[in-house]
Amino acid sequence: MSDVQKPAQRPANPNFSSGPCAKRPGWTPAALANALVGRSHRAKPGKARLAEVLTLSRTLLGLPADYRIAIVAASDTGAVEMALWSLLGPRGVDMLAWESFGSGWVTDVVKQLKLPDVRKFEAPYGALPDLSQVDCDRDVVFTWNGTTSGVCVPNGDWIKSDRAGLTICDATSAAFAMDLPWDKLDVVTYSWQKVLGGEAQHGILILSPRAVERLESYTPAWPMPKLFRMTKGGKLVEGIFQGETINTPSMLVVEDALDGLKWAEQVGGLKGLIERTQANLAVVSEWVARTPWVDFLAKDAAFRSSTSICLTVVADWFTQLSADDQAKAAKRIVSLLDAEGVAYDIGAYRDAPAGLRLWGGATVETSDMAALLPWLDWAEATVRAEFAKA
Repeated sequence: MSDVQKPAQRPANPNFSSGPCAKRPGWTPAALANALVGRSHRAKPGKARLAEVLTLSRTLLGLPADYRIAIVAASDTGAVEMALWSLLGPRGVDMLAWESFGSGWVTDVVKQLKLPDVRKFEAPYGALPDLSQVDCDRDVVFTWNGTTSGVCVPNGDWIKSDRAGLTICDATSAAFAMDLPWDKLDVVTYSWQKVLGGEAQHGILILSPRAVERLESYTPAWPMPKLFRMTKGGKLVEGIFQGETINTPSMLVVEDALDGLKWAEQVGGLKGLIERTQANLAVVSEWVARTPWVDFLAKDAAFRSSTSICLTVVADWFTQLSADDQAKAAKRIVSLLDAEGVAYDIGAYRDAPAGLRLWGGATVETSDMAALLPWLDWAEATVRAEFAKA
């Protein structure tokens, strides 16, 4: 073992997973006591609960009045797939990918939809592709924040206001934590399990009037699964965007989403959520600046994520290891922290470079993030000593 002493202070909440994420501070199962279990989501009270989720979400996010918002199946993944299968085809598509989920959308468009005119703009983990090369008169598909790389687009300035194509944005780890320019986004998706700390299962799909126009004027050449169908007779099914879900939602999950949204209002709405998230990144940034063994995977602070904070070990003892041993060493750090009960589920995503990933979303208390950092120092020193003896 190392000669570094274990820190005296522990995080009050050791949940730093990047999804599902930490529940809001003070959450207990009692928050679900009024859930409409055993009731139909089509009954008047069920519809009212679903509509309330949409109304609160619209208000908190500051959506334009003419944007539609719906609860859909299969979390953020389902919402993205719904958009890709329903909207793509009439124009060429520019696909942006700099981490695993963005790469997954590329695979869907190229290998499943098999669109003939697709341009791919890709970058390795920790970097962004050249956004100036994107043609917004084509359709554009991208993640706002790369959950598995800790890299986010810095702003929406690269998206033309007078674009002819649609912008389809997977914003699941950005919504409620980053300022999204709605006038630049035609489709936005996310799930409650990220910044709101909600339960998984359902996704949110937001459509601009331009996206609705595409839905009503274009019929894809491929068969459309029932879960993806948003039009009937060439017209948008408006009920979907008023809480009449395509499939049966979990009213327990809906109750939990309401709890998260009401908590968000209490901490200052969107502004408060962004401030809480930025405070977590600031604590980690100060620590990284004074800690020689660690660095951000995203080297440029301009596109560094405040939610999925990805770290890499840069100490000589680590970088001189083989790739397999680096993976083992990183996993050992993670397992030590897990065994101590101070941090759960903070290993890098399986496709990402070996390292650590800390969720810095608004449900994580900055005091807990600050308390964790000395434990990271202890775990690194412990594993360094173990590998020195090996």
